[in-house]
Amino acid sequence: MAWLEYLLPLIFLFPLAACAVIVVALRNLHDARVSSPFDAHPLREPGQSLRDRLDRAFAGLFLNGALGPIITLVPLVYGMGRMLFASEQNWLEWSFYGALSTALVLVFCFRLIRDFQRIRRLKLGLACELAVGQELERMLRPEAHPYVVFHDVPGGDDTLDHVAVTPHGVFVIETRARTPAVTPSGEEDNRVTVEAERLRFPGWFERRPLGDTRRAVRWLGVWLEKEVGRTVPVQGVLALPGWRIEADSAAGDLLVVSGEALAERLASQRLGELDAATHDAVIGALHRHAARGLAA
Repeated sequence: MAWLEYLLPLIFLFPLAACAVIVVALRNLHDARVSSPFDAHPLREPGQSLRDRLDRAFAGLFLNGALGPIITLVPLVYGMGRMLFASEQNWLEWSFYGALSTALVLVFCFRLIRDFQRIRRLKLGLACELAVGQELERMLRPEAHPYVVFHDVPGGDDTLDHVAVTPHGVFVIETRARTPAVTPSGEEDNRVTVEAERLRFPGWFERRPLGDTRRAVRWLGVWLEKEVGRTVPVQGVLALPGWRIEADSAAGDLLVVSGEALAERLASQRLGELDAATHDAVIGALHRHAARGLAA
């Protein structure tokens, strides 16, 4: 029967299918998330959302790197099985199997390149978030200064990287990672000019970081007013670690900084005076909000 010539070669694909099942099972075993032993809530560190995305990116890289060779071998293995069971040799069919295998190799090569570039961007972003978070930790001296810093606070449509509560206001700190440009002479150009509505990098412009920071400030201001029952002064801070900031023409509603000495700079900012009751109410509301976000 002619259909057996196409069915019997599937026997040779069983070992490849078993390897694929093992690869997928190993990928699903990877889970870097840890929970608190006290209340079972997931523990979060600075840049936790980027850590989670980086874990998923590495899992995707593992999956493409391990499944790629298996899947690209399927047409060749099936074709060899067809050669054993076929009554006539059809070179057009064998060419099709070879072309399909080659196309699959190219597809997985592009996927691996994409995963590599994604991991590189995420690692740069995580490094910048950790640098800013480490700088903010210098504010935490409860005996002398009533400062509290929250990391990865769930916002309206996105996560707020950091929120710092001081006796003189609340600060939303957003971090953006950008690779410095390289001049034709091979030198690194890390100057960025801050304008009212955009950032002027060497060779390109960006509006979104300023817009995202302003949107985070608006959301947090409205949310705190609803939670606390009074208006709380909130200011946005955009941190660009590793860049030299030129902010002569910047708008006054945002601070754009490199992140260096950020703790001292925020401690010296005076948005307004928070009385003890408002200060404690803001901290309590953020604690409850962060706990609800982790539970969700």
